[in-house]
Amino acid sequence: MFTDRREAGQRLLNRLGPIDPENTVILALPCGGLPVADVIAEALGVPLDIVLVRKVGVPGQPELAVAAVTDGKTPKITVNEDVARMTGLNHADIARLAERELPEIHRRREIYLNGRPSAPLAGKVVVVVDDGIATGATLRAALRLVRDADPVRVIAAVPVAPAATIAALESECDEVICLECPADFRAVGLHYRDFEQVSDETVSEIIERHARRPSDR
Repeated sequence: MFTDRREAGQRLLNRLGPIDPENTVILALPCGGLPVADVIAEALGVPLDIVLVRKVGVPGQPELAVAAVTDGKTPKITVNEDVARMTGLNHADIARLAERELPEIHRRREIYLNGRPSAPLAGKVVVVVDDGIATGATLRAALRLVRDADPVRVIAAVPVAPAATIAALESECDEVICLECPADFRAVGLHYRDFEQVSDETVSEIIERHARRPSDR
């Protein structure tokens, strides 16, 4: 059990290998990944940014991800083929479901980034952080989006996930760090004592605080 997301971030920080602050960027998946990533980026003195991805849930089972859709000029859909087969959803069905998530991506971009450009990732070591994963669809989509930005190395870092999900993610990045892979995994929130929803205000405050740091030094 993790006390909260900040404690999870501290434990992930302790597992990271040597980091070159000049060539590293921490990317968080909002909303839950921000408090985890905040601890890591603050301790290392490296830039913190977000990657905007939305889970595409199965109709009637919104927590079961059949796909994920990422931000960008041409949004990309990453399909969880096992769930698609199990639910009988074809790619056209999934594309229609994904379309419904785009307004929330746009809303978050406006609120969280407020017109600020994304951190450059080309030639960087990028650590992609979330507070935990179940099927891995959202993180997989995020990793593919990051890969398109031409980083030199991509690391996925999460506190908790099923072992099978971690194994499936290993082909999507250079390294996966996961602190706990419970045999009885059911949901991310069950592995935290405090798993309160992270508000838009909290996300914006964390991003704004890190955006001010370069000018403060």
